[in-house]
Amino acid sequence: MGDLGWIDKKGRIWFCGRKSHRVASSKKTMFTIPCEAIFNNHPRVFRSALVGVGTPGRQRPVVCIELEPGDSGKDKKGLKKELLALAKASPITEDIETVLFHRAFPVDIRHNSKIFREQLAVWAAKKI
Repeated sequence: MGDLGWIDKKGRIWFCGRKSHRVASSKKTMFTIPCEAIFNNHPRVFRSALVGVGTPGRQRPVVCIELEPGDSGKDKKGLKKELLALAKASPITEDIETVLFHRAFPVDIRHNSKIFREQLAVWAAKKI
């Protein structure tokens, strides 16, 4: 199916995202769902998307942020600082040093939750 996950000692299944969406840097491989969960807990974040910029094995991890509807986008510099602090506080996101803000993620029109991360990665590469 192309999905990644693992089973813990209690027999629980943990979903990590799509295999094609993982980000492989020179330090480690990062998975979308666990990384995005950290950023999605911020009250100003509607949703986030982890994307890789560059060649797999040497990708730069970038988190794209879509703000909550109605958020004016004020003080993005301060928000970026908060989000990077969240990233540094977790071993799974500590290598993320780039946060980009996107007005509205490209999504599948049939179900608004399926983010087209490949398109976001192209956009991110142009922004950094």
